[in-house]
Amino acid sequence: MSENCSHNCGSCSANCSSRKPADFLVPPNQYSNIKKVIGVVSGKGGVGKSMVTSTLAVLTNRKGKKTAILDADITGPSIPKAFGVKDKAYGNQFGMLPCESKTGIEMMSINLLLDNDTDPVVWRGSIIANTVKQFWQDVVWGDVDYMFIDMPPGTGDVPLTVFQSIALDGIIIVTTPQDLVSMIVDKAVKMAQKMNVPILGIVENMSYFKCSDCGKIHKIFGDSNIDAIAEKHNIPVVCKLPINPDIAAKCDRGAAEEYEGEWLDPMIDYLEKMD
Repeated sequence: MSENCSHNCGSCSANCSSRKPADFLVPPNQYSNIKKVIGVVSGKGGVGKSMVTSTLAVLTNRKGKKTAILDADITGPSIPKAFGVKDKAYGNQFGMLPCESKTGIEMMSINLLLDNDTDPVVWRGSIIANTVKQFWQDVVWGDVDYMFIDMPPGTGDVPLTVFQSIALDGIIIVTTPQDLVSMIVDKAVKMAQKMNVPILGIVENMSYFKCSDCGKIHKIFGDSNIDAIAEKHNIPVVCKLPINPDIAAKCDRGAAEEYEGEWLDPMIDYLEKMD
């Protein structure tokens, strides 16, 4: 522990012995070498968490970093569709092998194992949590510079399992401007702090809409109070993303890798400083 430690692990990325009981951590597959593991979380659904996860992976991959996505949203997986990946995962004597996107982003998702993408996963929480742990332990990820874990919304079994079992280098919280969502951000922040998981920053999605005709900015969901919430917890708001139908359309047709924009560049710069 540093002599300058504030004892607030939620706003610190230092890897010290007081961060988490080592007994709960599980190692990845023996043929995996993963340098940085970043969780992407949200307090509720529908805020664009998977879109942010996909875009972060695309941008780090463009930087020449080997990138992977672990889709921990077992009951609502969307990562394969965002990248247009339709192949099914298979295994060998070393473990399960992840699928790859056109540009080489590795991924593992429950939809890569189901016969049909629309088959529902009707499982108890404990089975879902163990499946996520298997994606970490049994998949041969190989050498990975950045792994992003796309977690389901809320503070239930899966986030708890990930926080306890995987040595996260930090989490990114995705939110939107509505007061209800901002209130739920408090819950996500407090959970991370209780679990001694560092919070790297907040990404506010759907922050505004910029008219393509007149250039005027409209706050569709009203004024946000995320800056006040972030200041209260001493967490930076790293990016504010606009409502952009083009990004959503690309993810819908499996073309997440065609993303064009600079809105998430500050978060990429932030992650690069961790190296």
